[in-house]
Amino acid sequence: MAGEANEDVKAMSFEQALDALEKIVDDLERGDVPLDQSIRIYERGEALKVHCDRLLKAAEDKVEKIRLSRDGKPVGTEPLDAE
Repeated sequence: MAGEANEDVKAMSFEQALDALEKIVDDLERGDVPLDQSIRIYERGEALKVHCDRLLKAAEDKVEKIRLSRDGKPVGTEPLDAE
């Protein structure tokens, strides 16, 4: 199953996952990968993309929070740890 084959992705840092994703894109763009292998590496690329998105979102949430006006409309952001 593809999900089990990509289980190692969850343990990767953002940088490791991004490097692996870039290699997959390069391999697929070259076009010299057999079809069955293309499908497998595409599925791995999807898992890597989801993982990178999740890590990036978590990092963004730690860095910023949205400031709201009195009527509840966003007016900007501020550091999450601001007092």
